[in-house]
Amino acid sequence: MDLGIKGKNAIICASSRGLGRGCATALAAAGCNIVVNGRDEKTVRQTAQEIRDRFGVTVHEVAADVSSQAGQKALLEACPEPDILVNNNGGPPRRDFRALSRQDMLDGVTQNMVVPLELIQATIDGMAERGFGRIVNITSLSVYMPIGGLDLSSGARAGLTAFLAGVARGFAGKNVTINNLLPGKMDTERLQSGIRYGAEKTGTSYAEQAERQAAEIPAKRFGTPEEFGQACAFLCSTHAGYISGQNLLMDGGLYTSAF
Repeated sequence: MDLGIKGKNAIICASSRGLGRGCATALAAAGCNIVVNGRDEKTVRQTAQEIRDRFGVTVHEVAADVSSQAGQKALLEACPEPDILVNNNGGPPRRDFRALSRQDMLDGVTQNMVVPLELIQATIDGMAERGFGRIVNITSLSVYMPIGGLDLSSGARAGLTAFLAGVARGFAGKNVTINNLLPGKMDTERLQSGIRYGAEKTGTSYAEQAERQAAEIPAKRFGTPEEFGQACAFLCSTHAGYISGQNLLMDGGLYTSAF
């Protein structure tokens, strides 16, 4: 399927590995020129080169923390007029809410709410002027369904969702869409950390905990960064211009709801 975005310019935050890399790969496959970002310079360089070699698109490398103003500046210097913005960032580590300090909470809200809003502020008017824009925020299933130890991450991401609900409607008429992708149990380092957390709490092995968690999912498996990336690429496509302000769950049916 031709997504109609060949030659578009895309910033994908935290895209040197995991779900962000899945999104960067899918957008490059659709013909987009992309910015690959991550904190580890070696990983960024390796991911960028693999994508260049595979798809022949222009790939800019930005080794920086997207949570910092310097990191955001570097992203925007690498791609001053993005047509596509995929907001992604690591979340706070699993922790009992009673152990969170005020600074912990401020840092978590900055990571998972303030930073994507700042990047949207910096890019959305240009998208509207050019008559095309796609913004996808990677949030979490925990926006809908509590996940033990991720209360801070859940609260910040839910705040981002509520904040942007009205913003999305205000720009839909300019062919600029804002949507959220909510990963469930995807086969990433974040999931592996959660499996270890669950194993420690229950006194089971990692393998037993992984099997138990996969069995709870109607699809009977964990999701992959590759299929997550394809969903992201569709939301960024010309075909998704009538979809805005929505939350797309990718959880294998784990969240039980008719609506």
